[in-house]
Amino acid sequence: MVILITGATHTGKTVAAKKLIRKYGYPCFSIDHLKMGLIRSGNTDLTPLDDGLLTDYLWPIVREMIKTAIENEQDLIVEGCYVPFDWRKDFDAFYLSQIRFYCLAMREAYIDAQFEAIRRHACDAEKRLDDSDLTPELLKAENRAYIEGFLAAGETVVYPWEEAQKMECFEE
Repeated sequence: MVILITGATHTGKTVAAKKLIRKYGYPCFSIDHLKMGLIRSGNTDLTPLDDGLLTDYLWPIVREMIKTAIENEQDLIVEGCYVPFDWRKDFDAFYLSQIRFYCLAMREAYIDAQFEAIRRHACDAEKRLDDSDLTPELLKAENRAYIEGFLAAGETVVYPWEEAQKMECFEE
């Protein structure tokens, strides 16, 4: 089984992955680690600011890693924001039956009400570098893009950190 977790920045992808690691004992792969490894090693001229281009660059690699894990009957959690809205087109029914997909997002009202708490918890799962440019407007725009893009692609978007009842798989 592969659990694929995506979503906008600060939505809790890494926190969710850590909880799933504890619950299921699956290994986890961070797309951000792949991104930074390729950037730091000089294997791409892209930078961490090239989000759209990075999705096009990274997804074919991540897609084939997911296929390999499934073919080898290995469980894996894959988390990161570089998943295209139409990701399902890259897998046939055999692979899709082995993938559980979650897109995490936050509604604008939640961001408005909880922005300072979101900032305070930004390093709960990983030490972020400079996060000073994060604003409610940027966070809302990114979440809106994920929500609209994945909903238009027919996916379900979940809001686990703002709803009273969290998804069972993300609970402690």
